[in-house]
Order: sequence, then C-alpha cells, then structure tokens
Amino acid sequence: MNENWQEMKKQAITWLKEAGQMLKEAINLPLQVQTKSHPNDLVTEMDYKVERFLTKNIKSAYPTHRVLGEEEAGAHLSTTEGILWVIDPIDGTTNFVHQKFNFTISLAIVSNNVGQVGIIYNVMNEEWYTAVAGKGAYLNDNRLKQLTETTITEAVIGMNSRWLLKEEHANKKRLHTLVRKARSIRSYGSASLELAYVATGRLDSYLNFQLSPWDYAAGIVILKEVGGRITDFNNRPLPLLEGSSVLASRPRLHEEVLSYL
Repeated sequence: MNENWQEMKKQAITWLKEAGQMLKEAINLPLQVQTKSHPNDLVTEMDYKVERFLTKNIKSAYPTHRVLGEEEAGAHLSTTEGILWVIDPIDGTTNFVHQKFNFTISLAIVSNNVGQVGIIYNVMNEEWYTAVAGKGAYLNDNRLKQLTETTITEAVIGMNSRWLLKEEHANKKRLHTLVRKARSIRSYGSASLELAYVATGRLDSYLNFQLSPWDYAAGIVILKEVGGRITDFNNRPLPLLEGSSVLASRPRLHEEVLSYL
C-alpha cells in the first residue's frame, strides 16, 4: 500500500486547525454540558460538532477510509483492516468546560492495525505533537530527541490520584509505594496530552487503568518515534477497537513501573 502519509498528515493538520478555531470561538460561550458513563465523564455539543466536522472531511477526501471517533463514528467497527482514522474531538472535555486549557484534539491514521500518523493538538497552547512512522516525531517544527533513561526516584509520573482508591488492602498497596518512591506525581486531565508529555520528556511515565483507542492511538505513533514504550499493564500491545489499561514510559523505566501494577 503506497500511501502518502506525509500528505495525509498535512491535510489532517489543516482540518484540525479549523476545528481548533471552532473550539476557541466556543470556549467562553454557554455550553450544553451532559454526562455520559458517570458524573465526571462530560460531553458538550462541541465534542459532537468537531467529530462530525472531521468525519465529514475525512470521508469526503478519502471515501474508502473508515473513521472511529469517541462520540459517534465507527461504533460498530469489528476490524482495523484497511485505513482507519481514530479521532478524539476533545480529549479533556472537563478541562475545556472548567479550566479553558489543557485539552487536545487527537487524531491517528492506522493502516492494517499499524499506526502511520499521529497528531495531538494542544489547542490553547498552539502546540502540535506530530509523527509519521519512520520519519521522527515533532513538537511544532522541532524534532523530538530520543528518550533517555531515568529511575523511579527521579521520575515525574502522570497519574490520576483516584486510582489510588482502588487499592483497599495494605499488603496490596503497590501503587501507593510507587507514588511514594517517585519524585513527583502530576495529573493534567487529558490522556493524549500526557502521552505527548512522555514523548517530550515533560513526564517520565504515564499510567491509566482504563482508556479508549481514541485516547492513545496518536500517542502510540509519536512515542514509537522517540523510543518510548506504551503497553497495557500486562506489557501487551494496545488494542485499537476496545479499551485498555495504559502505561507509557521511558524505555527501561517501563519495566520498573510495570512491576508495581
């Protein structure tokens, strides 16, 4: 399959710029906010609007390609054969509603289950984390360096503190031990942004007990280009049609963090 992934990336960035402008114009307007699976899982009309905008443009330009989105697109997909666009219209909707920053539009292009293009657009900061498989990863126009090593005691780890509540028994509090050993714990409220931060070295590791493919598909492509590791908690590749636990880290740190999970 002789696809021009660089050209697709360029086209996708054009659409994401327009979608980002839509979000900037809406961010201070009254929003229709609803909850989905639980009170902390928010969705707005802009989530739907951006996903429909991107889906329409993708299907118009590439009629044979399929789309998997967080809100509506591709809900009944059963295979990743062919070319699949995986999109999260607003990753960090709670931040979009409450804080007005630290939210992204995330997009990946996958060919036969292999990520070829990854884009994570930090809308309010105008930061573009992008990668084409085999061509390196970039933050705006600056190529990202290969990740170096560190230890847990020197690591800044991204994690939602709610996950600590999962450990009810003292003899099982391995995650608590990890938190105590790490140099610092951070939570930004956007999984794709935190994966981008691992790729740039702003975080050394990021973990989440349950994410969806649109949260991490772009991050997989970007992290691979800088030598990062991203797997589930059992050290297996991440699925693209169902949810999964996720751990992303600098290379050798990955194995060390896994031992606590």
